[in-house]
Amino acid sequence: MINSLWISKTGMEAQQMQLDVISHNLANVSTTGYKRASAVFEDLMYQNLRQVGSASTDQAQLPTGLHLGLGVRTVATSRSFAQGTLQQTANPLDVAIQGSGFFQVTMPDGTTQYTRDGSFQVDNQGRLVTANGLAVANGVTVPANAKNVTIANNGTVTASIPGNVSPQTIGTIALASFLNPAGLEPQGQNLFAESPASGQASTGTAGSNGLGQLSQGFLETSNVNVVQELITMIQTQRAYEMNSKAIQTSDQMLQKLGQL
Repeated sequence: MINSLWISKTGMEAQQMQLDVISHNLANVSTTGYKRASAVFEDLMYQNLRQVGSASTDQAQLPTGLHLGLGVRTVATSRSFAQGTLQQTANPLDVAIQGSGFFQVTMPDGTTQYTRDGSFQVDNQGRLVTANGLAVANGVTVPANAKNVTIANNGTVTASIPGNVSPQTIGTIALASFLNPAGLEPQGQNLFAESPASGQASTGTAGSNGLGQLSQGFLETSNVNVVQELITMIQTQRAYEMNSKAIQTSDQMLQKLGQL
């Protein structure tokens, strides 16, 4: 009887964690480049009360055993890197990745982090930066007198400079890929950091070696499906209620036992 109280308690904790993940997804439904997360669960260890395959008689074995599970726990949050919808904008510095890959961003300490958010701007030094002022790797710098900045599908950035007949190349936006992007460590601010689980970053030109192409004037929206999240939220609520009901039932049975 006491086991049922503990088991239901772990179930309520797991469903609360599920609701936390769903809430985070819904909160970021409008976040550029956000990738949906989902909670991953596993059952806890079992009490082996009767070993499967043990001898029941001299000539017979038990076809099944008696194993009592002790509940559930959350072991991971899995992130889906499925392509989000591309939304056209009026900003020529907005860039979206069609396919796999990440933009590389240089942090203040010199390390590199990665993002799918291509809402770039130009700072007071002419550098191409993120909305938080972090410079895009490879040091793309837009001259003060530049006009008509163009970002090609392969990441080449060109601009029309007064006095020059043809557009001048002012930098390149290179992409990075990982063997296991789900292993990247989220840092907030739409950034991911490399981890032992993700493997080392492999950099290259957009549109080559499996990397996606760039689309100027577009942004990748969140890949969160609001309808799917609401359905999962209802399922989570029902599961939480059933676990709480199991605790109430166990408590009533214990009260009945105490009256004997």
